[in-house]
Amino acid sequence: MTNESFLYRIRAGLITMGSATKAELSQRLGISFPTISKFMAQMETDGEISYTGDDDSSGGRRAKRYAYNPEYMLGLAVFIEKDETSFSIFNCLGEIKEQGAKPSVIEHDAGLLADLIESLIERYPRLRSIAIGVPGAVNNGKIIFIPPYQQFLDYDLKEEFESRFQIPVVVENDMNASVLGYASNFEMEGESLIYLYFGQNGPGSGIMINGDVVRGSTFFSGEISFVPQYDKQSFLQALRMEERNSRIQLTGEGQIDAVARLIATFAAILNPRAVIFCDDEVDEAILTKIAERSSTYIPQAHLPILTMSGWRQDYLTGLQQLALHAMISN
Repeated sequence: MTNESFLYRIRAGLITMGSATKAELSQRLGISFPTISKFMAQMETDGEISYTGDDDSSGGRRAKRYAYNPEYMLGLAVFIEKDETSFSIFNCLGEIKEQGAKPSVIEHDAGLLADLIESLIERYPRLRSIAIGVPGAVNNGKIIFIPPYQQFLDYDLKEEFESRFQIPVVVENDMNASVLGYASNFEMEGESLIYLYFGQNGPGSGIMINGDVVRGSTFFSGEISFVPQYDKQSFLQALRMEERNSRIQLTGEGQIDAVARLIATFAAILNPRAVIFCDDEVDEAILTKIAERSSTYIPQAHLPILTMSGWRQDYLTGLQQLALHAMISN
């Protein structure tokens, strides 16, 4: 096991447990006591962990207890939308230090995003990781599909920003981050879930199977606008049968039927526990209609739960998790 692996596990253990003795960490992590002691001594010298007191004696020497310093490293989550670019600075416990929004960079180029990040790093020199969410398909940090913003197509945000800032960067599809955040917010990490968003740039979905986000062999999973429906229509075309403005509204029977067919398709192929909709795009009445129509295509016993959630919060939580993992792995 590498030094980085030991550090990651010790950091994650302390953050999860709140505080621990060396013996507790050794037992929980399966790492020898001398190895734990060596790494924690350096972490204490660096200010990464702090001594919080001695445990009560059980007859021998009292064990020293340590806690992780949540301010030692900070993370940055940025998500790019059509109307604005939102950001959040947080510590290792997920506590928000600053949140804000700037004009959208998606209509321009990555230079504006780089300038925003640089200004935040200047204000927060302890920033140690960045997670960026984009409305498109991403292959290991490179944007491979992002209509209609062709200026970002084939742009390697990860390589460009890591080279410039010397900080680990994670770039993720918006819906993949959202399903990850939802699972965390509602303690459903090991479940199979689908997160649907109709949004400003066409529909997309985040897919989680048994706790793992599915990205696919070419990192194109979740691009549901291409799913063929009816005779000569894709899912995107079917949704816009009765409403052709830029933001899709589920108001027509044709749109309800298109979504119901998609739900039935997911149920037959993946059998998820739940399908999550954005709470600003549907209401209980619409979900009831979708459920009723879906049951005409597949037995009701096998249909997933249809529910709503706050997309922006789920999105942010998912990006924070990705940034935290990159932070404590570094």
